[in-house]
Amino acid sequence: MATVEIEYCVPCGFLERAENVQHALLTNFGAKLDRVALVTGDHGVFRVNVDGETVFDKSEDEYDVDGITREVRGRL
Repeated sequence: MATVEIEYCVPCGFLERAENVQHALLTNFGAKLDRVALVTGDHGVFRVNVDGETVFDKSEDEYDVDGITREVRGRL
């Protein structure tokens, strides 16, 4: 079982994005996940970590829920 953390920028209004990713991950992999936590941040951050390893970072990749889901699938 894996732990996912979605760190998102509060001032930027990224909560909805974080919730969309959280919903997609729980819908697709709910039984394989210990938790999917939303972690508040700032300075434009939007990052998804699986067991402490970054699988998506907005500063390096374009936001795409399906792409993030594929990256997480690869870690499970």
